[in-house]
Amino acid sequence: MKLTVSSPAFAAGERIPKQYTGEGADLSPPLTWSAGPAGTAEYALIMDDPDAPGQTWVHWVLYKIPPATTALKEGVPTDEALTDPPGARQGVNSSRALGYHGPMPPPGHGTHHYHFKVYALGRAISLAAGATKPQLLDAMRGQILAEGELVGTYSR
Repeated sequence: MKLTVSSPAFAAGERIPKQYTGEGADLSPPLTWSAGPAGTAEYALIMDDPDAPGQTWVHWVLYKIPPATTALKEGVPTDEALTDPPGARQGVNSSRALGYHGPMPPPGHGTHHYHFKVYALGRAISLAAGATKPQLLDAMRGQILAEGELVGTYSR
């Protein structure tokens, strides 16, 4: 099954507005996704940039999103544990900081593609706040019931 991921702030394949980037207010954009299949225990989200020089740059790791949640508001705080959505946990990005870190590709590097991937999981994962993308992927192994992504672009 595929999840449909979207944002009221930008359409698939379009430029991410400056307020959601490192050049702007660096707020996380609002996101929505279609409900996962029956048996979805929770959701996880990974945002990364495979166009980054050297390696894929991780911008956001968020997990333990309750199964009734199918949207994130603009400006999710960078706290370890969230109250909205309740119980969600933030991981570390490639800057080694918790929470969202918006697009800010090096000047002159052309257009980068930012992948917001949402996963519906068949069981709750047991990761404390501060997990890395590889740790989350390892914890999700064999538990992904559905997934989907929204890709936005940005250049400087």
